[in-house]
Amino acid sequence: MGNTTETKNTGWRANKWIRAAIPALLLHCSIGTVYCWSIFSQEIADYIGYTKGATEWAFSFAIFFLGMSAAFLGNIVEKDIHKSSLIATICFAAGMALTGFFIYYGGQHQGSPVALIGIYLSYGFIMGIGLGTGYLSPVKTLMLWFQDRKGLATGLAVAGFGAAKAIASPIMQHMLDSLGEGGIYKMFWILAAVYFVMMFVGHLLLAKPADWHEPQNDAEKPKIMDVLKTKPITNYIGIWLMFYINITCGLALISQEKMIVKCIGLAASVGIISTVSAIFNAGGRLGFSAWADTMKDRNTIYKMIFVLSIAFTALVMITGGIKNGEGNGLLVFLVLALIFLVNAGYGGGFSNVPTLLSDHYGMGSISAIHGITLSAWAFAGLTGNQVATYIVNHSGEWIDHDGVKMNPIGYQNVLYFTIVLYIIALVLCLLLVKPSGKAAEAKKGNSLK
Repeated sequence: MGNTTETKNTGWRANKWIRAAIPALLLHCSIGTVYCWSIFSQEIADYIGYTKGATEWAFSFAIFFLGMSAAFLGNIVEKDIHKSSLIATICFAAGMALTGFFIYYGGQHQGSPVALIGIYLSYGFIMGIGLGTGYLSPVKTLMLWFQDRKGLATGLAVAGFGAAKAIASPIMQHMLDSLGEGGIYKMFWILAAVYFVMMFVGHLLLAKPADWHEPQNDAEKPKIMDVLKTKPITNYIGIWLMFYINITCGLALISQEKMIVKCIGLAASVGIISTVSAIFNAGGRLGFSAWADTMKDRNTIYKMIFVLSIAFTALVMITGGIKNGEGNGLLVFLVLALIFLVNAGYGGGFSNVPTLLSDHYGMGSISAIHGITLSAWAFAGLTGNQVATYIVNHSGEWIDHDGVKMNPIGYQNVLYFTIVLYIIALVLCLLLVKPSGKAAEAKKGNSLK
């Protein structure tokens, strides 16, 4: 009897990792390479005969369609994770391969609008659908398998999304350096094949617990709005807005990170700092979400992220750290601390959203609700980078620094934009988002007394 029980328990533990954690990492470590865009964006622009600014929209479209596909395809993920994970695998790999084809075409026909539009459609739209469905597919499954440590489980997968940049960036750079003429499109074709295999294996392994019944009949499932209305609708609006603001502020600073690092005199260490910031991004996803498992109210994590972001942004603003940092050890430390903290908070904001939503609205429709919430990511992808670029281009003064054009005051001014938004997010977090999980139960218990 004891051996039988032990065998069952061992099998359950194996399934927990093989059916949820490993496939989640295979899927998220593949699609997370979308954040490697800065590694090869200039090479694409040069190869097809366009400006970097023109090609940058491919990345913005990818993030936009990630959020929108998650919002519109959330019900498919809810009903059938095998179908959604297969859609993710095909769309992501096909989008990557087609991106390579249109780069190749652009190299043969310099300045061709067909090449540019093809890259927008391939990297932006087709890959974007793969990103959205791939991002959602393993999340609910992880929470079902790891019900006692939901934050740790989702943090692990979403950390894979953040860590993908740190893992893939040096590999991509090596490929660009070693593949010779046309290395940029060859790289896309090779990676398309590699990521297809990784994601397809993840798709085959991914499965919900055998005892979980997912209603297939639409009549059995409550409408999303009915679920959201189980709490004041302002509660969900608050969650959506603070998620949107955290991403917008993160992208605004991260998009200027490379030039900010050069401004403070660390041009030779840009690559190392980029890798460290990616590690903080991944660490924030895992650390903040695992930490939230120990808290009565997961919303406390967002309060901490916003308070810390406001404090360090204010310190760099008051000291003029970006414009005055070169040669000043303390200011360099403050600027780097801000970059690493924002990366960690950006990642932590992502990993805590599904668990926060499940605490508020239950597990029944979590994939669909999480998908709708990821629309915030879509709009932040169009605003964060673009607003920061606008501020840099329309304020401050461009100077020549060791042959590189930069605008220290412009980068500094981006902080005025982000600190205002962080303050708004903290107010929303405090006033609109109601206690959930253990905190809500405790509050209810106290009111009954």
